[in-house]
Amino acid sequence: MPENATVVLAALVAVILLSSISYLAFYLRFERWKRDHTKEARRDAVQRSQAATMGKVYEQLIPYLPDFRWNPKDARFIGTPVDFLVFDGLSEGQVRAVVFVEVKTGTSAMTTRERQVRDAIRGQRVEWQQLSLPEVRVRPEPAA
Repeated sequence: MPENATVVLAALVAVILLSSISYLAFYLRFERWKRDHTKEARRDAVQRSQAATMGKVYEQLIPYLPDFRWNPKDARFIGTPVDFLVFDGLSEGQVRAVVFVEVKTGTSAMTTRERQVRDAIRGQRVEWQQLSLPEVRVRPEPAA
């Protein structure tokens, strides 16, 4: 084999070897980064999920806590886009007001939809509608 061919072959082997080592080093570094960040992302997701679950449990219990201004019997949980409708005085037989109640915990902020509902109520864009459906008659089953 000519001397030039040996030098070229040695250089080619060296380039392939260096490229392989570099690739392996970057690959291992990326896998370590992915492993560490995946753990962190999962931990963050679990914490957020727990916070959301606790918020939903807390929302259900709000009417029974001392700071709730209305009789718990008058509160109806809706969940979305507002948490409660309170028919103030309903349990006493005299409704004084209908109150929309949104519960927030910690630093949570209102969503766009919640703000839109709030603004419609404040703007007195609230209506009463009655829907009357035709009577449904059920035929009795023939005796066997």
